Amino acid sequence: MMNALEAARLIDVSAVRSHHTLKDIEYVAELARRYRFINVHVLPCWVKTLSAMLKDVEGVFVGAPVGFPGGAHRTEVKALEARLLAEDGVQEMDVVMNVGRFKNREYAFVLDDLRQVIACAGEGVVTKVIIELNCLEDDEIGKACEIVMESGADYIKTGTGWVPGGANVERIRRIKGIVGSRLKIKAAGGIRTKDDFLRLRRLGVERFGINTASAVEIVTYFG
Repeated sequence: MMNALEAARLIDVSAVRSHHTLKDIEYVAELARRYRFINVHVLPCWVKTLSAMLKDVEGVFVGAPVGFPGGAHRTEVKALEARLLAEDGVQEMDVVMNVGRFKNREYAFVLDDLRQVIACAGEGVVTKVIIELNCLEDDEIGKACEIVMESGADYIKTGTGWVPGGANVERIRRIKGIVGSRLKIKAAGGIRTKDDFLRLRRLGVERFGINTASAVEIVTYFG
């Protein structure tokens, strides 16, 4: 069985709700220091602040979303946001796919949008594309995986956490069967228990986005 540190190195924690203040960001950054969560995500305006908080914390990375939460910003806006985030110190970037255009079957548009944004992330920045799995029908999952594989991203991420839904274990099993080793998977949204965490880890999920309280509870379980 893994230990607490090994579990924490698989978990991203965040303060990305509209109401989160400096106090919330300080709190989640302190939890990351204490438990060694691998990544802290904040909304774009807080990235410089978080970068300063974590500058001397080895192995805890600064993250932020692009086009959050809907993914429907104009491509030029998302690309500019990616460039500015990189300048502000982002090390991991979660890019929201344009789900509405995807569901409209504008696949070339969606792929071009992602490619342009990922190109602006800069060398060394880890990129994850959020497909918002709870908005997709079963027959759309394969095409979404295909687009993310072609985009140049490092990870496919299942959700923002803003759309209701469960841990999606069986749907993530299907994603793993499609992407294999071509993409890493970040599971996010609806993951609340150690059982969810372990089931998804056994499927080969490499990263988890988990709310702070559940993340601490899961890590504590491992020791």
